[in-house]
Amino acid sequence: MPASQHTHPKPDLQIAHEVPMRPIVEVATELGIGEQVLHLYGRYKAKVDMEYIRSLDDRPDGRLILVAGITPTRAGEGKTTTVVGLGDALRRLGHSAAICLREPSLGPCFGIKGGAAGGGYAQVVPMEDINLHFTGDLHAIGAAHNLLAAMVDNHIYWENGQKLDMRRVAWRRVVDMNDRALREITNGLGGVSNGFPRTDGFDITVASEVMAVFCLARDLQDLQERLAGIIVGHRRDLTTVFARDIRAEGAMTALLKDAIQPNLVQTLEGTPAFIHGGPFANIAHGCNSVLATSTALKLAGYVITEAGFGADLGAEKFFDIKMRKSGLEPAAAVIVATLRALKLHGGLTEGELERENPEALKKGFANMARHLENTRKFGVPVVAAINRFSSDSDEELNLLRQLCCEIGVEAVVADHWALGGEGALELAETVMRVIDQEPADFRYLYRDDVRLWDKTRIIAQEIYGAQGIIADQRIRDRFRTLEEEGYGDLPVCIAKTPLSFSTDPALKGAPSNHVVPIRELRMSAGAGFLVVICGDVMTMPGLPRSPAAERIRVDRRGRIEGLF
Repeated sequence: MPASQHTHPKPDLQIAHEVPMRPIVEVATELGIGEQVLHLYGRYKAKVDMEYIRSLDDRPDGRLILVAGITPTRAGEGKTTTVVGLGDALRRLGHSAAICLREPSLGPCFGIKGGAAGGGYAQVVPMEDINLHFTGDLHAIGAAHNLLAAMVDNHIYWENGQKLDMRRVAWRRVVDMNDRALREITNGLGGVSNGFPRTDGFDITVASEVMAVFCLARDLQDLQERLAGIIVGHRRDLTTVFARDIRAEGAMTALLKDAIQPNLVQTLEGTPAFIHGGPFANIAHGCNSVLATSTALKLAGYVITEAGFGADLGAEKFFDIKMRKSGLEPAAAVIVATLRALKLHGGLTEGELERENPEALKKGFANMARHLENTRKFGVPVVAAINRFSSDSDEELNLLRQLCCEIGVEAVVADHWALGGEGALELAETVMRVIDQEPADFRYLYRDDVRLWDKTRIIAQEIYGAQGIIADQRIRDRFRTLEEEGYGDLPVCIAKTPLSFSTDPALKGAPSNHVVPIRELRMSAGAGFLVVICGDVMTMPGLPRSPAAERIRVDRRGRIEGLF
């Protein structure tokens, strides 16, 4: 393997092809899972049977470690590779370990982001399967979502008794692709036999509330009950119409019966990896499924998982939504950063990142410091992981370690991208030591009985560094109405740009004393949280001028090239 990070010329997919995989039955055996409770998808992928998962209820949980990052930049931070590297390192040290990640969406894979299976020698495999159709979970979620959409329109067509106002239909359609032409459409054209014309639109599948419900459900019964609670629209008198009112939840659950079983794959080093579910990290909670995480915790001593975007969006929602809904508690958190990304936050341009600039690093550290301090507000010990690049200087690495030390956080340089688990051994040892020396006293940022407006304000002030929140009277009235309707005890899920602590994506670093404007509220009643939209939220991305799809092809042997 290469001796320095981010210098070897091999594409990630080539590395994945060159490292032999273990049969998934062998990987499962390491966790104590027998072949008889696996649903095999070839030699290297499997789903774990739900009946077997139920049999694990009485087992104690392992230790849950969250990996989050600083505010993301185009320079990259490396959360997924850190999850993989840390899991591999713990296993190298002789511990039982598993990792839990989200399933990638086809949209970003063919768009600008590329694959989402890690990179270098810190990957999950089979990489191309995971990034493409995998076990069909996202297709099943899209089918269940669109079945509900079809039943809504059919209900209107036949006037089936609920008096759903077609002007107030809240349930759009989805497709797992970046397609800006579908953001706003008119359906029902072509005459009376095709229904009533109305304005509609598509979101990307991972933005569907079905995905959010899927990732919070504990079992099939819980899934069906949550699906029943999805709001599809309102009547003329503004009363709510739910999925259960048009009797859609049973068929939707039938479409998701197999998908809800967690997927088991492996890292390049053979560490068990549960990859299951993939909700958007702004419009939803941005974490893999509760079912996958809770299953892994019953089977492994250490479970490492990831939260989407920076810790201000990802970690806060992981703690306040996923942990609250699941009853799980984390043992520690790791915040990932790169020198390059911090120097971007310090005001440099992308062309200036290779050169030493301690002053820019100091200035950009304000962003990392806020994420570290925010994470400690949840009562968990925190370790800083410096994801190393070959251009990093020892002077700047030592400076960053010192800056972290000054705020009471231990920082470790990790080289897992180039060296796999070997490059994250020090990180693994540090995390284990911190867990033992600083037992977590986990707490949420706010109580259930706090008013919805105040929950939103607390997040803005405590996590974003804002003075407060503002909204027009219509939004304020909506907060009160939702509380009157019985939703006051739900957590809030703030949707805003991931590129800044503020709602201005151009504002880097750690801006303070700004104001967070609330533009819209969306009730995800099935998932069980209120989405508070601050600024513009994109639920159907578009393709860039030169999408990744242009560089993907299949060779004569049937192997995919150019995926990542």
